[in-house]
Amino acid sequence: MQRRTFLNTTLAAGGLATIPASISSAADEQAKPVRQLVELRTYLLKEGKQGAFDAFASNALIPALNRLGVKAVGVYHELLTPPAADAKPPETKSVPAAFVVIPYADANQLTAVTAALASDTVYQQAAAEYLSVPATDPVFDRIESSVFLAFETMPKLVAPAHKPTLFNLRVYESHNEAASKKKIEMFNKGEIAIFRRVGLTPVFFGEAITGTRLPNLTYLLAFPDEAARATAWNTFRADPEWKTLKAIPEYEDKKIVSKITNKLLTPAEYSQI
Repeated sequence: MQRRTFLNTTLAAGGLATIPASISSAADEQAKPVRQLVELRTYLLKEGKQGAFDAFASNALIPALNRLGVKAVGVYHELLTPPAADAKPPETKSVPAAFVVIPYADANQLTAVTAALASDTVYQQAAAEYLSVPATDPVFDRIESSVFLAFETMPKLVAPAHKPTLFNLRVYESHNEAASKKKIEMFNKGEIAIFRRVGLTPVFFGEAITGTRLPNLTYLLAFPDEAARATAWNTFRADPEWKTLKAIPEYEDKKIVSKITNKLLTPAEYSQI
């Protein structure tokens, strides 16, 4: 399902019209930017255990990931009480969750990092309290993990220039793989560009390749505050280009999206994104 991607190659400026189609296609493939993998871990925390999780993430997990070459790790907590002005309030749950966003250069780095943590003595020492809790007093109920392949039009996670106070995590599920691909196409062919223009600042867009609720695409947006989030979404809904795009029959939501999960997140003080 996943195509092999290659390192960027600079193409000669002239003579492309005379290159055979097969060679030109291969050159085009080489010219595409390498698409990152992004892991989203969801820690379903036990009541009263957010402090224990934060200590582990800030003192052990993030420093270890940074040492292993992962340079930007985002950590967020779910905003269980949405702003009163939110016309479509995010889903809520009784158990608080912590969300960790980890970008990897490729599958090799992902597997290398996973293996390295088990033998990283500095990490093991820093995480000793977290790793040694008894079964009668766990920090979390379970960890859910999904891995996403970044979109072609946004091949790498982009950390906001200024640290936001609010993030919006959205998951679009589809009834089959073809429908999910069509929604991804819609984002690549115009929707992401509209997002950027109206103030819906993306951190990442990814197609789920492993995890729960497949098939789905997931994205994370960043905002300075709630007022900026509300304004951006209102501007987007009224945008003429968006209205034209969503009116295309093959892009009708009812044909390609079966469920949307919408969550508001606040960044942990130590979050790097």
